[in-house]
Amino acid sequence: MAAKLDYHWHLRKVMADRGMFSTTDLIPPLKERGITLSSSQVYRLVVERPERLSLKILMALLDILGFAMNDLIEPIAVAGSAKRPKKAAAGGTSVAEGVGELRPRRARISGVDR
Repeated sequence: MAAKLDYHWHLRKVMADRGMFSTTDLIPPLKERGITLSSSQVYRLVVERPERLSLKILMALLDILGFAMNDLIEPIAVAGSAKRPKKAAAGGTSVAEGVGELRPRRARISGVDR
């Protein structure tokens, strides 16, 4: 089974290595490359790990900061990605994990005499 992959986002560290300590320092160089982002968008780009990222923005960041892709994105394997055993559906013949043979008996409802 293939391991699930994840990544670490190192933009804040790379910016600090280049002497850029404010997230708004990226706004003018991005604007020079035709990318207009608000200060809050740039803050989220630097501080948080982006789930979706435009390739134009990624290439602009690589050009502005002069670093390689490996410096920005570090792939990691997710721990605990082992597959869980499937449980049987209700009424199935398999016994679910942790329950053993302890199964409730089906109730039988009969008419009530008045």
